[in-house]
Amino acid sequence: MTLKEKIEQLKQQRNAVILAHYYTESEVQDAADFVGDSLALAQRAATTEADTILFAGVHFMGETAKILSPEKTVLMPDMAAGCSLADSCRAEEFGAFVAAHPDHTVISYVNTTAEVKALTDIVCTSSNAIQIVESLPAGEPIIFGPDRNLGNYIKNVTGRENMLIWDGACHVHEEFSLEKILALKAEHPEAKILTHPECKRPIVLVSDYVGSTAGLLKFAAEDRSADTYIVVTEPGVLHQMKKAAPGKRFIPAPPTDSTCGCNNCNYMKLVTLQKMADALERMEPQIVVPEEVRVRAEGAIRRMLDISQRLGLV
Repeated sequence: MTLKEKIEQLKQQRNAVILAHYYTESEVQDAADFVGDSLALAQRAATTEADTILFAGVHFMGETAKILSPEKTVLMPDMAAGCSLADSCRAEEFGAFVAAHPDHTVISYVNTTAEVKALTDIVCTSSNAIQIVESLPAGEPIIFGPDRNLGNYIKNVTGRENMLIWDGACHVHEEFSLEKILALKAEHPEAKILTHPECKRPIVLVSDYVGSTAGLLKFAAEDRSADTYIVVTEPGVLHQMKKAAPGKRFIPAPPTDSTCGCNNCNYMKLVTLQKMADALERMEPQIVVPEEVRVRAEGAIRRMLDISQRLGLV
């Protein structure tokens, strides 16, 4: 029996659903019932009828699933699969920052811990961050955390000057090299540069399209003006890009310091088929969120989902 077959068998026994993020390894994505970005995964976690959710992703994603479905068992293949962006925003420090600005509406990126979400008014993802900000009255003071690059991108797009932005970043998107991207562009002048808004502004400015992971996938599949793309985000997404547009070429953008020529999220790559099978067999490790934290965090996530549904963001 192959690992994939074992996972399928255990999944049926546990009445489990497997959710995977685009940044995981290709074989992990292929073993999942649903592959998506943070918004789509949150929406699916909120509506699944399965008894068990196996989350092939990083820790904050498993927490989000548990917050939305407390009655379900949420399994993480590897509890060490964290997030550099979430780590850059500690709840104690963020709480002090929020307390110092009591008149501000707090918008937190989904890449945060449950404790930070509990300090938040509305959660957002890169798919809906602009719309979440624009849903608030013009001039309303906002705290946005934790990604400074995404926050500044939103501020520039929306013109919302009254935004305080937490000084955090994702190590993957922070480390892309503008010089190497421009060198790739010189080698492939016909290529379009597709960039995630967590990247630094100079890279955003040279890009042909800037969008969330789901947005990048949609653009790459539907665009008819090019057949080669330089993709400036975690290279795990190239697996789905190639499946959606097999006739096109996708080149992963390199970081400043790299021997492999790509910029992997080492946390996402901790998720393996073996760890997924082990988690389903042992029914552990399980995500646990204290109820007081869970209830407060759920309110912020539900507000995001409500706004997304009202605006037709899927």
